[in-house]
Order: sequence, then structure tokens, then C-alpha cells
Amino acid sequence: QVQLVESGGGLVQAGGSLRLSCAASGRTFSTYGMGWFRQAPGKEREKVAGISWRGDITSYGDSVKGRFTISRDNAKNTVYLQMDSLKPEDTGVYYCAARRESGSAYYPNKYDYWGQGTQVTVSS
Repeated sequence: QVQLVESGGGLVQAGGSLRLSCAASGRTFSTYGMGWFRQAPGKEREKVAGISWRGDITSYGDSVKGRFTISRDNAKNTVYLQMDSLKPEDTGVYYCAARRESGSAYYPNKYDYWGQGTQVTVSS
């Protein structure tokens, strides 16, 4: 069993930056593929970024490429999402997710564990 706790969300002006963290419990964290997803009101949950268990393979949604960076520190059981050049359309609840596979995945239903989410609001 893995428990995930996100932090770092908040209110920021367009063009600003935020860094989200996802702290995981469990000794098997380092073997899991991880992902960040977001969900805006009335919209489906979409993938933002993913990272493999060793951190050597990353992937990003088209809307955040070049602005967001995912990373992980397996010694600290933590995954990060650095968000730069934020836009109002980045507003939503951001979720951290883990899957019992070495790589990340595109679809939410491929993940086995989810955090409770953290709100990110970008004002124009």
C-alpha cells in the first residue's frame, strides 16, 4: 500500500511559478512509475507529466511541454512538479499518482494509488 500526499499548491499570478511536491509512504516507492494529473471544473482529468522509477524517462502533456518539469528523489520518497510560466488555463486540482510498474502511463486508470490533490489557481 502506498499513500501519497501533495503539497505546494496555491494562488499565483500568470507568468509565475509553483513547485508541487508529492510525498509517498512505503518502501516500494522507488520501483513505481509516477505521474501528475490535473482536473479543472467540468473537465476530465488530464495527464500533466510522468516519470519512470529511475527518473530517466519523463513525459509531458502537450499543453505544459517546455514549462513544467517533473523529477523525483527516491531517497526522500518524493516526486516534484516544477511549474513555470503559469497560465490561467493551468488552474485546477493537481493530483499525484503511482502505478506498480516501472514506467509512467497516459491514462488515469493505469494508476493504482492517488493523492487527495492540491489546488492551483493562476490569476490573469
